[in-house]
Amino acid sequence: MPHPDTWLRVLPQGLFCEPGDFFIDPVSAVERAVISHGHSDHARPDHNAVLATEATLAIMAARLGEGRAGRVQQALAYGQSIEQKGVRITLVPAGHVLGSAQVVLEWQGSRAVISGDYKRQEDPTCLPFQPVPCDVFVTEATFALPVFRHPPAQAEMRRLLESVALFPDRGHLVGCYALGKCQRLIAELRQAGFDRPIYLHGAQAAMCALYQRFGVELGELLPVPRPQKRGETVLAGEIVLAPPSAESNPWARRLADPVTALASGWMRVRQRAKARGVELPLVVSDHADWPDLLETIEEVGAPEVWVTHGREDALIHALAQHGVRGRALHLLGREEDETEADIAEAEA
Repeated sequence: MPHPDTWLRVLPQGLFCEPGDFFIDPVSAVERAVISHGHSDHARPDHNAVLATEATLAIMAARLGEGRAGRVQQALAYGQSIEQKGVRITLVPAGHVLGSAQVVLEWQGSRAVISGDYKRQEDPTCLPFQPVPCDVFVTEATFALPVFRHPPAQAEMRRLLESVALFPDRGHLVGCYALGKCQRLIAELRQAGFDRPIYLHGAQAAMCALYQRFGVELGELLPVPRPQKRGETVLAGEIVLAPPSAESNPWARRLADPVTALASGWMRVRQRAKARGVELPLVVSDHADWPDLLETIEEVGAPEVWVTHGREDALIHALAQHGVRGRALHLLGREEDETEADIAEAEA
């Protein structure tokens, strides 16, 4: 049985399956690509053939344009398999965003699972992560430090709603990434009993509409209105979702003395919240935290774990203490989904 390191290689374009002749989440245009999810550091434009879930293909088309989301597109449902030159490919839920998938590859009795980005917390907008036993598990490590322990999202939503009740004369401007985080916050607020309209910056609207087309209920969503008079402000006591940097734009001046909030796993780091002038940091992440990374690796039972973007050293050290061999892949072009580059894209 060949070890995955004999048939999976790191090339400048990304992780390459040699016998199947395809890449997983390549960073530049290639002949054949399997895409784990629609965030821009994983779903790049201009591949010839793209395999992904139906939702991921729709997200890519919406963000990249129909002509740049793969000249040939093939949708693969969760749990179904196809073969590419003898390599069996199966997509299983990753729990990251709508359509996100782990890529399960099997060749000559050997199995590797490429996680893509994933989380283990419940999310009403996407299917939960499904552990798959394997010989090699390729994991992200965005929050792979013991300090990162994400609280339940519902607890953070209660903090937001308590602030809305406490400051009825102020709007609440919540910075959140346009794909995944925005829709999750809306769905979590609905589950918490918030049934009033939620207002959206224009950059958030397209992905919300796409989620709704895929059957994710988000309730009443409205654009932020323009003030009727010069100097007038709007939306006192309301919740507005916008790209994370919108609070520094002139656009935000139309809101009534807004409480600035930011929903991100990085809000666990107080210095980050303070540096950005965030009044209400909300620790809501779409990535696995430290305990969930370790629990996931134990569940899949892989004797070897390859670590991609993030804090590789701490995770590899922790794995060694449990008898698991760790290896840093050093893939290029992988960033957490809340970087300034992605924020700029969301606002384009």
